[in-house]
Amino acid sequence: MGKRSHERTLSDNEAMASVRHLRTSPQKLNLVAQSIRGMDCEKALAELQFSKRRIAVDVKKILEAAIANAENNHQLDVDRLFVKEVTVGKSMVMKRWRARARGRVGRIEKPFSNMRLIVREREETA
Repeated sequence: MGKRSHERTLSDNEAMASVRHLRTSPQKLNLVAQSIRGMDCEKALAELQFSKRRIAVDVKKILEAAIANAENNHQLDVDRLFVKEVTVGKSMVMKRWRARARGRVGRIEKPFSNMRLIVREREETA
Protein backbone atom coordinates (compact mmCIF):
# COMPACT_ATOMS: atom_id res chain seq x y z
CA MET A 1 0.00 0.00 0.00
CA GLY A 2 2.97 2.37 -0.09
CA LYS A 3 3.85 5.01 -2.63
CA ARG A 4 4.18 4.09 -6.27
CA SER A 5 7.77 4.28 -7.45
CA HIS A 6 8.38 6.74 -10.24
CA GLU A 7 10.39 5.91 -13.32
CA ARG A 8 14.12 6.48 -13.40
CA THR A 9 14.94 9.78 -15.09
CA LEU A 10 18.57 8.91 -15.80
CA SER A 11 19.77 6.40 -18.37
CA ASP A 12 21.21 3.02 -17.37
CA ASN A 13 24.83 4.18 -17.58
CA GLU A 14 24.39 7.19 -15.27
CA ALA A 15 24.33 7.74 -11.52
CA MET A 16 23.50 10.81 -9.45
CA ALA A 17 24.18 12.38 -6.07
CA SER A 18 22.69 15.60 -4.76
CA VAL A 19 22.90 17.76 -1.66
CA ARG A 20 20.72 20.55 -0.34
CA HIS A 21 21.60 23.53 1.86
CA LEU A 22 25.35 23.81 1.30
CA ARG A 23 26.56 26.82 3.27
CA THR A 24 28.00 28.89 0.44
CA SER A 25 26.66 31.17 -2.25
CA PRO A 26 25.67 29.59 -5.58
CA GLN A 27 28.15 31.85 -7.38
CA LYS A 28 31.12 30.54 -5.37
CA LEU A 29 29.91 26.94 -5.63
CA ASN A 30 29.51 27.27 -9.39
CA LEU A 31 33.17 28.30 -9.73
CA VAL A 32 34.21 24.96 -8.19
CA ALA A 33 31.59 23.05 -10.20
CA GLN A 34 32.81 24.65 -13.43
CA SER A 35 36.34 23.38 -12.75
CA ILE A 36 35.22 19.70 -12.79
CA ARG A 37 32.49 19.64 -15.48
CA GLY A 38 33.28 17.05 -18.17
CA MET A 39 36.37 15.69 -16.39
CA ASP A 40 37.17 12.06 -15.68
CA CYS A 41 36.24 11.27 -12.08
CA GLU A 42 39.84 10.53 -11.05
CA LYS A 43 41.05 13.87 -12.41
CA ALA A 44 38.10 15.69 -10.84
CA LEU A 45 38.87 14.16 -7.42
CA ALA A 46 42.50 15.28 -7.75
CA GLU A 47 41.38 18.77 -8.80
CA LEU A 48 39.12 19.06 -5.74
CA GLN A 49 41.74 17.59 -3.41
CA PHE A 50 44.19 20.38 -4.17
CA SER A 51 41.72 23.23 -4.63
CA LYS A 52 42.18 26.16 -2.23
CA ARG A 53 38.46 26.86 -2.00
CA ARG A 54 36.70 25.85 1.24
CA ILE A 55 33.63 24.40 -0.49
CA ALA A 56 35.77 22.04 -2.61
CA VAL A 57 35.83 19.63 0.36
CA ASP A 58 32.03 19.28 0.24
CA VAL A 59 31.97 19.01 -3.56
CA LYS A 60 34.53 16.19 -3.31
CA LYS A 61 32.22 14.33 -0.89
CA ILE A 62 29.32 14.69 -3.34
CA LEU A 63 31.45 13.38 -6.20
CA GLU A 64 32.57 10.41 -4.08
CA ALA A 65 28.91 9.71 -3.25
CA ALA A 66 27.97 9.74 -6.94
CA ILE A 67 30.84 7.35 -7.72
CA ALA A 68 29.73 5.04 -4.90
CA ASN A 69 26.14 5.14 -6.19
CA ALA A 70 27.36 4.23 -9.67
CA GLU A 71 29.41 1.31 -8.38
CA ASN A 72 27.06 -0.13 -5.74
CA ASN A 73 23.58 0.69 -7.03
CA HIS A 74 24.04 0.59 -10.80
CA GLN A 75 27.08 -1.73 -11.25
CA LEU A 76 29.01 0.73 -13.42
CA ASP A 77 32.76 0.55 -14.04
CA VAL A 78 34.42 3.16 -11.80
CA ASP A 79 37.45 3.54 -14.08
CA ARG A 80 35.30 4.71 -17.02
CA LEU A 81 33.22 7.32 -15.15
CA PHE A 82 33.25 11.01 -15.99
CA VAL A 83 31.35 14.03 -14.65
CA LYS A 84 28.50 14.52 -17.10
CA GLU A 85 26.57 17.31 -15.42
CA VAL A 86 26.89 19.53 -12.35
CA THR A 87 23.91 21.73 -11.54
CA VAL A 88 24.09 24.45 -8.90
CA GLY A 89 20.99 26.15 -7.58
CA LYS A 90 19.96 28.73 -5.04
CA SER A 91 18.50 27.63 -1.71
CA MET A 92 17.39 29.61 1.31
CA VAL A 93 19.04 32.79 2.58
CA MET A 94 19.42 33.43 6.30
CA LYS A 95 18.99 37.10 7.17
CA ARG A 96 20.89 38.56 10.09
CA TRP A 97 21.18 42.13 11.40
CA ARG A 98 24.20 44.09 12.57
CA ALA A 99 24.10 47.33 14.52
CA ARG A 100 25.51 50.30 12.64
CA ALA A 101 26.11 53.94 13.47
CA ARG A 102 23.37 56.44 14.42
CA GLY A 103 20.82 53.77 15.35
CA ARG A 104 20.73 52.21 11.93
CA VAL A 105 21.06 48.52 11.04
CA GLY A 106 23.06 46.64 8.44
CA ARG A 107 21.58 43.57 6.79
CA ILE A 108 23.77 40.46 6.55
CA GLU A 109 22.69 37.71 4.15
CA LYS A 110 24.01 34.17 4.54
CA PRO A 111 23.17 32.27 1.34
CA PHE A 112 22.81 28.51 0.91
CA SER A 113 23.05 26.42 -2.26
CA ASN A 114 21.81 23.15 -3.74
CA MET A 115 23.94 20.90 -5.95
CA ARG A 116 23.21 17.96 -8.22
CA LEU A 117 26.00 15.89 -9.78
CA ILE A 118 25.58 13.23 -12.48
CA VAL A 119 28.35 10.83 -13.49
CA ARG A 120 28.23 8.74 -16.64
CA GLU A 121 30.11 5.69 -17.84
CA ARG A 122 32.06 6.20 -21.07
CA GLU A 123 31.26 3.90 -23.95
CA GLU A 124 33.78 1.18 -24.69
CA THR A 125 36.20 2.36 -27.38
CA ALA A 126 37.03 -0.52 -29.69
